Amino acid sequence: MMPGGMFGGPWGGGGFGIFGMVFMLVFWVLIIAGIVLVVKWLVEQGRSGGTYGSEGEAALDILKNRYARGEIGKEEFEAKKNDPL
Repeated sequence: MMPGGMFGGPWGGGGFGIFGMVFMLVFWVLIIAGIVLVVKWLVEQGRSGGTYGSEGEAALDILKNRYARGEIGKEEFEAKKNDPL
């Protein structure tokens, strides 16, 4: 028997040989890729500010839709449109 044991040699270590090294490499690549994707997603969420891009645009779109459906009149539409948020 060789001095390194059953799985001895340069790739020996914990008994998994070269496969253990490959799986460890894949594990760390997946961990790092996951972190990068989460950070990228968070940056995009902060940049876009949600669905409409900004709260002011969302509010104005809702106001326009309510006016178009006849839920509010022209006077109320103009008053709310000129009201700072």
